[in-house]
Amino acid sequence: MAKALLGYVGGSDPRLLAEMRRLQQRVQDLESELGRIQAEKDALAAAASHNRIMESMESVDAHQAEPALT
Repeated sequence: MAKALLGYVGGSDPRLLAEMRRLQQRVQDLESELGRIQAEKDALAAAASHNRIMESMESVDAHQAEPALT
């Protein structure tokens, strides 16, 4: 059964092994890129959240401001 899965008794085809290595490297590259993009997305979301909080604080301060002396 194992011999049938390999294709023949002589062992694996070197081209198949090279393609498998290339695909494994591609998967690793894509996983690292995904991690980088997720970290960037999290940083942008945190910055946007911070900006929303600061804007809401500014609008509260504007409503509570006292009138200028005349």
